[in-house]
Parts: sequence; structure tokens; C-alpha cells
Amino acid sequence: MLLHIALMGNPNTGKTTIFNALTGMNQHVGNWPGKTVEKKEGVFTHNGRKIRLVDLPGTYSLSAFSPEEAIARNYLLDSDLEAVVVVLDAANLERNLFLAAQVQELGVPTLFVLNMMDAAAEREIKIDTAVLSRHLNAPIVTTIARKGEGIDALKTAVVTIAAKKSAEQSILPLELNYGSEIENGIDELCTQMDRFPAILERYPARWLAVNLLEQDEMLQQQVLKMEGGSALLTIVQLTDNRLQTAVGEDVEIAIADNRYKWIHKLVEETVDRPQIDMLTRSDKIDRIVTNRWAGIPIFMLLMWAVFKLTADVSAPYLDWIGGVLAGPVTHWIISLLTAVGADGTWIESLFVDGIIAGVGGVLVFVPVLVFLYLALAILENSGYMARAAFVMDSAMHRIGLHGKSFLPLLVGFGCTVPAIYATRTLENEKDRILTGLLVPFMSCGARLPVYVLFAAIFFPDQGGAVVFGLYLLGILTAVLLALLLRKTSYFAGEANAFVMELPPYRMPAIKGLWLHTWVRIRSFLESAWTIILASSIVIWLLASVPMGGKGTFADVAMEDSAFAAVSGVIAPAFEPLGFGSWQASSALVSGFIAKEVVVSTMAQVYNVEGDAEAAEFPPFIEDVTFIFSSFAEATVDTARAIPLIVGIDLSSEDDEPEPTDLILAVRQNFEETSGGRGSLAALAFMVFVLIYTPCMVAIAAEKHELGVRWMWVSVIGQLLLAWVFAFIVFQGGKVLIGF
Repeated sequence: MLLHIALMGNPNTGKTTIFNALTGMNQHVGNWPGKTVEKKEGVFTHNGRKIRLVDLPGTYSLSAFSPEEAIARNYLLDSDLEAVVVVLDAANLERNLFLAAQVQELGVPTLFVLNMMDAAAEREIKIDTAVLSRHLNAPIVTTIARKGEGIDALKTAVVTIAAKKSAEQSILPLELNYGSEIENGIDELCTQMDRFPAILERYPARWLAVNLLEQDEMLQQQVLKMEGGSALLTIVQLTDNRLQTAVGEDVEIAIADNRYKWIHKLVEETVDRPQIDMLTRSDKIDRIVTNRWAGIPIFMLLMWAVFKLTADVSAPYLDWIGGVLAGPVTHWIISLLTAVGADGTWIESLFVDGIIAGVGGVLVFVPVLVFLYLALAILENSGYMARAAFVMDSAMHRIGLHGKSFLPLLVGFGCTVPAIYATRTLENEKDRILTGLLVPFMSCGARLPVYVLFAAIFFPDQGGAVVFGLYLLGILTAVLLALLLRKTSYFAGEANAFVMELPPYRMPAIKGLWLHTWVRIRSFLESAWTIILASSIVIWLLASVPMGGKGTFADVAMEDSAFAAVSGVIAPAFEPLGFGSWQASSALVSGFIAKEVVVSTMAQVYNVEGDAEAAEFPPFIEDVTFIFSSFAEATVDTARAIPLIVGIDLSSEDDEPEPTDLILAVRQNFEETSGGRGSLAALAFMVFVLIYTPCMVAIAAEKHELGVRWMWVSVIGQLLLAWVFAFIVFQGGKVLIGF
């Protein structure tokens, strides 16, 4: 039988490290149904028993004031659990016990884990686990999860407590004494609840009474929808009014106060700490890292390092993947098709131009994501990420964003896809969605070749200024949108109080970093490959279908294909922008798949590609040798790229020659479509490329992280803004320069 266990705890207790230690590679990351909150679950086996472990969102309480708290509480109530494992920070036990008390009041089989015992020992904190276990009415296991200490004992304890549930041994809930007046009120409510059996089928009576007296609005809404809910809430309100008069303060405050008194007394009885708080290593580091003068420069330097890692250091591996797919993989596919007599047919074109191109469109992002997730894991696991949010929060709040929003926005200059995934560092759902909507306006590296090409053609003397201006326009657009969206009904409201816990600095464990990175990469591949492959095949199909009786399927000139016909249909929409030709439209359509192919698409549609030369493929062993040798070269180039973080370029590559034929063709086409205002149309085209949807992988990432609704808001909004901005540039430019 599969044992069902939930794992929960406060943020920064090492809960994720314990989850990784228990499940290893056997875990899956997704989102909770209807939420953008991350859901992780995994499986492990111990003593012949298979356990399914669900990692609940980190939360400080079960009072449903946030999506994370609501998810955790509802899961405990609605799921058929064998047990719940609650992770406690041994060095900050008093704060963690509030959640522990609430879980025990719910009456589910519970196992407590005192994690980070090394941090407690460093502060000379001693805990009497036997006494603590007796008061909590639950077993306790001690661990140092990042070192793997205590994990086997934890597995054994999980199986043991789950066996008690399977044997239907009764679990007595923790009953705190909230004072005679409130206890009488709770008893009266429990008696009244006997009249509402439908409600008691879901909620334990005492727990429900306490939480309703605490004015839990989400719970009130759930009860109201149930049979007898309205009558019960009326009784609760009358009881609350009477108790408020009796205790002389709000009942919810009185309950919380009594719960904290119980916690304080328990800590006094079980925890022995030095009389004078020691100045820890983390405190000493924070004097510099969070200093009002040094904090922001240090943060900027670290964020610059993350940006350079994702944008530059990962680049050699991107080239290696592209070379392997275009070289050995393509060679092998064509050789196999030749062996079955399908070479030179539409099947070959499908595999080479459709499937391989689609697979490449997904895999090319893997190195970028590996470096991003490694960097994020190091910053998060070391404890610095909380400091980053603290340092940047004031500046970001001025434009309606959270301090942690700065990192995804910065990463967006390298690649939009990892930047959208980086919004996971934001705990609040609205902050996460708002930041995700703004990330695409940061000009990613894939747009840069388009800027460089058009700047070289139309602005040869001011190219640098034009490109820099585009980057500034993207930033300004994001800032203005943030201010506007904060005024909408969804994002409006009082800013969340900025309460940030600064966890102690820790040395990240290599195994934990790898697991964090691998799980994220696997999640990306699972969610992105289908949409990218399907989109690539659709583009291939359109480019392969002849129109007007010219050519044959998969052997047709681009201008005679369905792709050109479709591009021609939408071309009139771009006429007011100055580039209403099918060639420009087709480049934008392909850019919707990936901005990397805009320039290559132009080379195709303007017929300036070099003639294909027949060539014999190298032997199989040479291809295999190329894969490994080019990987070694990519690794060396990556090592050479690391100094780029501090501005030192050790690469020896020469600049690529400018595509002269393409320059002439693009200039002529834009001059014709704009009525002799080619430079203005080119600027409008670059603005459109800056603002509209980055790529299909980014759309897949938005769907995965923000949900379908916000994905469509982002896509449609970006397209509309791109058209409006380009229209203003072209038509406004005509007015300004006197045309």
C-alpha cells in the first residue's frame, strides 16, 4: 500500500532540503490546481514500504490569509493522510511552534523534525526533545538535512507513525487552554455543532469552533456554502459578541495571546540558551551585505554575475547543442532516411526542418536554464536571496513591485524564459504575476541580432545609440505598465507589509543544488517541448505547401509557399507601420516562434542564402568524435567566458562578416514599403520586435508559471502595445520630420 505523507513547515527551515534528501530524483514539480503556487511531490521506499511525499507550501500558520496557507490547510483537511511531517528550525524553535500547535490542534497524525541542529549548537542552544515531544503529543526526530544526518531515522519514524494510522490507532488532538470564558464558549459551540452533521463530516468540532472565533474569513465562506452553514455562523457571531464583552478584547486576539503564552512557557521548559545572545557569523556578514551604503552595490554585482552567467557563460553550450543538431544528428537522420529510400522527400524535410528544428528550439534553452537555476539555488540556499529582497524592496516598491522582482527583470535581458521561471522566488501570487507580465519587455539577447542588423543597415553611425535606446524603451515601458497595472482592480490595494525573515547563511550542499536544478530543467522540458515542436511543424508545413500551382510539396520557393500567403494576409496590418510587405511579416511570424530565426528567415525570404552544396556526410565515428570534441571546446570556451563577468574577454573569436546581400535586400524592401522612409520604418520594426511576444518558449513558460488567462493577457497585450508603439514611431516620425 502506498503511504500518503505531507511535509510542511515555516519558510527557511530546510524543508526543501529534507524533501530532496527523502525523494532524491523521484520527484515532480507542478502547480496546485487553479493556482500559481508551486506543488512538489515525490516517492521513496523504506523498509519495504512505498511513501508518497507531498511538499506543502512553506507557511507560518494555518490561518488562511494567503494562497499558501489556504493550500496547506485545505490539503490537511481534505486529503486522506497517513501522517504529516512538520519541519522545525531548532535555532528558532519559538517562532516555529505556532504552526506546530495549529497542526496538532487539527488532530492529524504528526511527526516533528528538529532540523538544523548544527545551527542550534553553534548558538549554544540545547533542546530537551523528550519533554518537547511529550507536550506536543508527537514523536520528534533531529536532523542536519544538508549533511544528510538523521534522514534514515526520519524515514523509519515516518513509516512507524503511518503504521499507527493504518492500524486505526486514535490520535488525540492538542487542546490548549484559552481561558475559562473562551473555553466555555468553545464547549457551547461544539454542542451546537451536533445539529450540523454535514459540517462535522469535514471539520473537527473544537478546531472549527476555535478558527471561527478567530474570524477566519476563508473558513467562514466555506462553511457558509454547506448545509446549515448560515445558522452556524450566526451562532458563532452571537457567541463571539458575548465573549468579547467577557474578556474585554477581540476574541481572536485573546486566542492568539493564549497560544503564544503556551508556546513561551513550553520554550522556557524545553530550551536552554545563553543568557546573552551571541553575535553569529550571519549577523557579522549582514552588517556589510545589508548596509545602507554597501547593500545595493553588492546586490548589483551579484545580479550582474547572474545575468552574465545566463547570457554569456552559457553561450558556448548553446552553440554546441546547435552544432550537434545541425551536424551529427541531422547526418544520422538523413542517413537513416536514405537507407529506407526516403531521402530527398518531404519526410526528410519534415525531420530536418520541422522536428529537429523544434527539438533544437527547446534544447537550446537548457544551458541557459542550468546556469540560471544553479545561480538561483546558490543564492537561495546560501540565505542571500532574502537579503536581496530586503535591500531592493524600497526602490522596487516605488513602482509597485516587490524587492525580489529585480532579479527576474535583470535575467530577462539575457533570456525571457528563465526570467519568467525566476519569478518563482516571489511568494505573493499577485507580485509573481505582475513581474511575469513585465519580464517580456526586458530586451532579451535573441532580439539583439535583429537590432544589430537593422542598425547597421539604416543607422550605421548611430547604431550603438539606437540599440541602447531600445533597451531603455523596454525598461521605461515596464515601469509605466507596473504603475498602471497597480491601479487596476486586480493588482490594486494596500501593499503587503514587508516582513522578511533573514535566515542564517549556509554553505549550499552540492547534491541539493543539483537536485534543485535537475527538477526545474525536467519541469521545463515536460511543459515546453510539445508547444515548441508543434509550432515548428506548423511553420514547416506552411513553408512546404505550394500555392498558385508553383512547385511541389516540400520543394517550393518561399515566396510561392503557404507561409508567404499567410504572411501576405497579415501584411496590410503593418502598412501603417511602414513595413507592410509579406517578407517583413513572415520574419515577424517566425520571430513569434523564436527571435533567433528572424534574421535567418529574412535571408530565406529575400533569397540571399548561399547555394546548397552537395556533400558527403562524415563517417559515424567522426560525428561521435565531433560531439565529444566540440563539447570539450564548449567547456573550455565556457571557462574562458567566466572572466566576462568582470569585463575580461579571453575569447579569440573574430567578428562575423556582415551579410552584405541581405543588407541591400532589406534596405530596398523597407524603402519601397515605407514610401522612401526606410530608416523610420526600420526603427518602427525594431520597436515592434522589442515589444511583441518574445517567443513560443516564453509563452509556454508563462502558461506554466502564470496560468492560461494571464498568458493570453500577456500575448495579446504585447501585440497591441507593439503595434501602437510602432505606429507612433512611424507616423509620429513622419510628422516630426515633415513628411
